[in-house]
Amino acid sequence: MSRTTSPNGFDRGSRRQAIVESLLADVFAGRLHAGQHLVTQDLAERFGVSHTPIREALIALAGSGIIDLLPNRGAVVREVTAKEVREVCQVRRVLECEAVRRACGRIDLKTLEKLAADLQHLAKRPLAEREAHTKYIERARAVDSRLHDTIAAACNNAFLARELARLKTLFRAFRDVSWSYARSRNDFRRLAGEAHEHLAIVEALLAGDGKAAARAMSAHIRSGVKYWTRALPAIRTERDAVGKGRAVGNALRGVPRSRGNGKMTNQASNGNGKSRNRTRNHHA
Repeated sequence: MSRTTSPNGFDRGSRRQAIVESLLADVFAGRLHAGQHLVTQDLAERFGVSHTPIREALIALAGSGIIDLLPNRGAVVREVTAKEVREVCQVRRVLECEAVRRACGRIDLKTLEKLAADLQHLAKRPLAEREAHTKYIERARAVDSRLHDTIAAACNNAFLARELARLKTLFRAFRDVSWSYARSRNDFRRLAGEAHEHLAIVEALLAGDGKAAARAMSAHIRSGVKYWTRALPAIRTERDAVGKGRAVGNALRGVPRSRGNGKMTNQASNGNGKSRNRTRNHHA
């Protein structure tokens, strides 16, 4: 059966997914802000599609907790917090660890050996070479996706595989936006670290040790969430706003500012119209 293609090149089977991925990237990169309304007509014009795939994409995003679909208000972007990212990753850790434990012994050795070789190449490339070639990120992304997809396909549990497939768009949006942040800073250390973490998973699978593979997967996801909560622009914006709010609140309350020498200073009137300095030790 032929597939219908829209003017922007999306076929009917992939356009909704492409819209979801694009909007997720906008939210996590801070281009779409908490409380912002998403207008169906505007999005249809942007993506060059009808209203139907836009509505389908918004329903999918609402199911992931990224937007709210409100009566008489339409789609509204929700705030992305570090706590929510951690909670999503807690769920991912449970699913991925069970999947890799079940997949152990069910993945073709040649597939694992190829993954191991690719990961060793990514992990051992000199830092200068990584910085010189932005295609390093593209290769790292491809290997990351291939490893996790291979594990899900081999877990021998259709429901578990479907849940991982349903959530992987969210996980990969976290990954792609945070890696773009790394590229903007010319800092590829996290990508090299992930290659080592992935290699530990593959080596455990090659050894037929499901428990070790699950431990390596758990460590990998724990490490990832620490990075994501620092690197995602939407969360950094939230953290900066909280910090600024506290600073303003402290200033209004007259809370002394640290001078950087372990002490805090303040001005107090001595009752004769003059000011005197009062210094006290500050304990963190």
